[in-house]
Amino acid sequence: MKKTLYSLMLNEEVVREIDALAHQMGTNRSALINQILADYTSVVTPERRIESIFHAIEEMVAPARELVPFFVPNAMTMSLKSSLEYKYRPTVKYEVALLDGDAGELGELSVIFRTQSAALLQSMAQFFRLWKQIEDAHLAPYRDMPPRHALYDGKFTRSLALPRDRDYASEEIAKAISDYIKLFDHLMKGFLAGRYDARGVEEIYYAQLAAGQIVV
Repeated sequence: MKKTLYSLMLNEEVVREIDALAHQMGTNRSALINQILADYTSVVTPERRIESIFHAIEEMVAPARELVPFFVPNAMTMSLKSSLEYKYRPTVKYEVALLDGDAGELGELSVIFRTQSAALLQSMAQFFRLWKQIEDAHLAPYRDMPPRHALYDGKFTRSLALPRDRDYASEEIAKAISDYIKLFDHLMKGFLAGRYDARGVEEIYYAQLAAGQIVV
């Protein structure tokens, strides 16, 4: 949604209250006034759309208690924490960062992990490489462009996008992201715990893909 610079004549007391409220909400004067006017005129801003997506993700993942969601209003990111089935119960954080621009490009999913166990780090790196190989092999017919994967020290990232066939509602986007993270989390835990080998991970992934459960 394009933004343009405008000049407004405002009462000084109104500006003071707006600035105070913006500070409390972690935003700025322009963004708050823009959102107030958008709400008044029933215009859905990209920021409000992202917030509604995050709320929907929270509602979808919370009941299972496998993932603990967290986000703050007016933020472009949300996080979900998961505990691995491993000694000392190390945690993994999924961070969803959404964009407010191109309708086809959603944003990025980051998997952030911290552990001192060399064996666990090696197994996780093995799973991340396996995941990339699986997506490279199977996603081409379902996406306009292949997702971008990257593995850093303590972080695995994967781009998020939607097919350009139509406009998607916030609930649909939230479900696609939620389903994807839940599947990733389930298969990663199963792989690290020895319940699934590489072939098992690929078979379950492909079954979900063929059933239309993976969109992003």
